[in-house]
Amino acid sequence: MEVLRPPLIRIGGRVYRKRHIREQPHQHEEEEDFYAGPEDCADEPCDAFVVEETERGYQCAVDIPSPLYKYIIGKKGETKKKIETETRTSIIIPKPGVEGEIVITGQHRNGIISARTRIDVLVESFRKKQPFTHFLSFALNQLAIQEKFLQFKEEVLEKCSNDYGVSSSLFQNPAKLHLTIGTLVLLNEQEIQKAQELLQRCKEDFVDSIAGGKPLTVEVAGVEYMNDDPAMMDVLYAKVHMKDGSNKLQLIADRLTDRFVTSGLMMKEWDQVKLHATVMNTIFRKDPSAEEQSNRSAGKFFKERESFDGRNILKLFENFCFGEVQLNSVYLSQRFSTDSSGYYATSGQLNFS
Repeated sequence: MEVLRPPLIRIGGRVYRKRHIREQPHQHEEEEDFYAGPEDCADEPCDAFVVEETERGYQCAVDIPSPLYKYIIGKKGETKKKIETETRTSIIIPKPGVEGEIVITGQHRNGIISARTRIDVLVESFRKKQPFTHFLSFALNQLAIQEKFLQFKEEVLEKCSNDYGVSSSLFQNPAKLHLTIGTLVLLNEQEIQKAQELLQRCKEDFVDSIAGGKPLTVEVAGVEYMNDDPAMMDVLYAKVHMKDGSNKLQLIADRLTDRFVTSGLMMKEWDQVKLHATVMNTIFRKDPSAEEQSNRSAGKFFKERESFDGRNILKLFENFCFGEVQLNSVYLSQRFSTDSSGYYATSGQLNFS
């Protein structure tokens, strides 16, 4: 990293200069001690958050999900004590598991701003390490698509089961066929509510004008793979495109992602959403209920995968047609869940018509 030109990071709509942060790993995550000291973050006064004047000085309140309290407290309370000492503030944190505001108080406004900035950087850094809890998706589990998918599975196993690594355990649950738009870490009901409200604002701001108040007719046809070597595949997916040849589906996905990234609810991982419907995935080999990992958390898991030889599958099923589908909703789907239809349980949705 260039010392004189540190990169900028966006946290909840605010921009900070990011400088080198040293993390001291511990045996248990709960005991992790992470501290951004005075040299580690920008402490300049800013008006991005509210600092109130009180009879005893100043205070600032911040909503942080309870699962992240431990990172502000640190091992044996060391992180919290260090921030308080060096910024001359007092940090009041709700009891573990109790949702509420963290309140920073002190005699000097600059000290409050410095403590708040450091807490924001801490929270954002550790939020990135949390497994995603929800994702925005288009459901592709309509009955006709499921039937064609099961036909695809049957024919692949009939013609390619002797190929290295190919087995029935690799196939997606047909009731959970979907397109992932982006993943989210939502750690309490307030964050879920915020995501629901943002989804509805997106409908009003741009989705209605793009979709024209009508479902999108999409064709699911052809297969492609993720990695570089077709003889060592981890993910095989079905391709999708708008029946009318337009880019409406891609445009909606990209603009939703941009809006959720700007809000701080989603991390930006790609310049453009890669719309794909996973049909075979090596993570299903060990856990049929697993979902595809986001880019930031997949590294370790990919190393543990047993790949498969998909060259014959590509050759024989390159243009396999799974059918057409009318997409009428974007779902805020819950990871590791199932509703009455067999799809993921929904925390919210945006309808086109």
